[in-house]
Amino acid sequence: MGVFSLASALPAAAAPVDTGHLEAELVPQQSAVPGGTIYVALRQKIDKGWHTYWRNPGDSGEATKIQWTLPPGWTAGDFVWPLPHRQPIGPLMNYGYSNEVLLPTPIHVPATAKVGETATLKADVVFLVCADICVPEEATLTLALPVAEQPTPDPKWGDRIASVLADAPKPAGLAATFAASGEAVKLAVTGDPLKGADVGDAYFFPFDGTVIDHAKAQPIERGPDGLTLTLPAGFAFTQGPAPTELAGVLSLGDRAWEISAKAGPPAAGASGLGAPPKTVSAAGEKGGLGLPFALLFAFLGGLILNLMPCVFPVLSMKAAALAGHAHDARNARAQGLAYLVGVLATFLALAGLLIALKAGGAAVGWGFQLQSPIAVAALALVMLLVALNLSGVFEVGTSIQGAGGGLASQRGLAGSFLTGVLAVVVAAPCTAPFMASAMGYALTQNAAVSLLIFGALGLGLAAPFVALSFAPGLLRLMPRPGPWMDTLRHVLAFPMYGAVAWLVWVLSQQTGPVGMAYALAAGVLAAFAVWLWGHAQRRPPAPITRGLAAAVFVGAIVLVGLLAAEKPATAASAGGKAGETAEVPYEPWSPERVAALRAEGRPVFVNFTAAWCVTCQVNERTSLGRKIIADALKRNNAVYLKADWTNRDPAIAAALAEHGRAGVPLYLVYGADGSDPVILPQLLTDGMVAEALDRAAARKPGA
Repeated sequence: MGVFSLASALPAAAAPVDTGHLEAELVPQQSAVPGGTIYVALRQKIDKGWHTYWRNPGDSGEATKIQWTLPPGWTAGDFVWPLPHRQPIGPLMNYGYSNEVLLPTPIHVPATAKVGETATLKADVVFLVCADICVPEEATLTLALPVAEQPTPDPKWGDRIASVLADAPKPAGLAATFAASGEAVKLAVTGDPLKGADVGDAYFFPFDGTVIDHAKAQPIERGPDGLTLTLPAGFAFTQGPAPTELAGVLSLGDRAWEISAKAGPPAAGASGLGAPPKTVSAAGEKGGLGLPFALLFAFLGGLILNLMPCVFPVLSMKAAALAGHAHDARNARAQGLAYLVGVLATFLALAGLLIALKAGGAAVGWGFQLQSPIAVAALALVMLLVALNLSGVFEVGTSIQGAGGGLASQRGLAGSFLTGVLAVVVAAPCTAPFMASAMGYALTQNAAVSLLIFGALGLGLAAPFVALSFAPGLLRLMPRPGPWMDTLRHVLAFPMYGAVAWLVWVLSQQTGPVGMAYALAAGVLAAFAVWLWGHAQRRPPAPITRGLAAAVFVGAIVLVGLLAAEKPATAASAGGKAGETAEVPYEPWSPERVAALRAEGRPVFVNFTAAWCVTCQVNERTSLGRKIIADALKRNNAVYLKADWTNRDPAIAAALAEHGRAGVPLYLVYGADGSDPVILPQLLTDGMVAEALDRAAARKPGA
């Protein structure tokens, strides 16, 4: 009888649910007792290489959410969160769990619960499970929990849940204050647990994801009674009124306590003994991704850039040039090296300028040069001249009548160098996979490390062409030079004309119809100028003709200069009011609008884009203009905000930096529950966005 009574008092758990990348189940600490409180834990057994998130996921991610369905009179509290692990990913720092984690929840049993009955507990759980990609997953879990006179510990989970509860961060009487100054927040903590403790591994995990810059280091200063952490100020401190409270978890290795700091002067015992012998930075110097992975991501991003539509026209021009040297291995190698030097020199020059501008306080990011209408118009003219040269209107780099081979060779190398320069300039609007995190990491490091990462990006961009120029076997497969080369050259001019059309469209978004008219007129004058020049090349020397060509070309330059007086285009001048012809309505982005919509409890989709960002435009044409997204916005009462970075905007630059990005695109989905946004991949599908909006609406406040 005693054995039967004991068996009947033990919970009967349902089978675990496999959600795809983790196994989830509800497990109890003990049986229920009328009028008492028990703990039921959500167990996550996470696949190797994947992770879920803490209550504050850090720079990206989303915390696990649970919605209970309990018998009448039963109530559930909040998760008891174990101490998370830091998860550095490129320039980001996230907080979460891997392998296995138990998240206990207190369940209050009403006094009216009858002994001998079995209560069924049900929970709908939503996880965000991430590795290289993030996958939202969900499960409906049940637990049959008997009601007994005396609590009977679960033989499998009772001790483990008790251990999690004992080790979970909790208040311990620590006194804490903070003081904000500029870009830093001094957090001073004192109390008995810290006296004489080894504080070399001290780290503060805030409950609010906006108060600190998670990815930056937290320098430590020891004191006789505690410590002081210098926290990098986050958005909450740098934008708007500073918080009045700083709450979170202070950890020392595997020990941790909840603290709540008020603004005020630090206690005398919180500092004065200098830094500990060894500190661990937030950048993940212990086992983090760090510089090696940033270099790898940059190189891979550069490789993928070669497939982007903004770079391909330039490579087509270079392919035509290489075809002429296919059976001259020495010359082909020289062409490849000259192209490599042009790519690296330009990447490092642009990166150095970007770093200098940011150091001077300018809110700029990668692609900043195309935020200038003059730069866009000038680049369009350069591309037009290249296209006209390929079409045979005029000649550069070689003599039509067979000038000396040495001179032609030198000009050919100069042409390869300039092709590398041009490839980098037009690559700026493109952001390839891997590239965003590498650039974001680069711009958080010192200048030397930043330049090293940008150099790796340049090596990736140049690698395919350089490898081809050094591959005699592949080069010998190409037919020998002949009349076919003229045809190929003329055909390859058309991708360049396409690039000109795209740049003029970008200019129309920046300056409106008047600026575009200047650019088109400049293009006509430039084309006429080089036609005159080509006419002079084909005839006996004609100084008057060449002088006229130079004068006309100066006129084209003057028209480009007039763009400096043009004001940035408004929504109307850039092609109509937002949503007028688009199937999916949107509003202009601003931090204030985001805050207002989140206060209303509405899901928000934010698209950080630019007219010169080819990846952005591809997504907008193929994914973001579809009816499925318009329907998802409508049924979820969601709002689509567009942050247009075509022209320089410090607020957008700050928002990108807040999420560890140096450029666009960036796609954020804010849930209805007020949690941190989910970051979508750079390459979108309409179904992906619609599903993210549905999930965002399902995350209700208090869920």
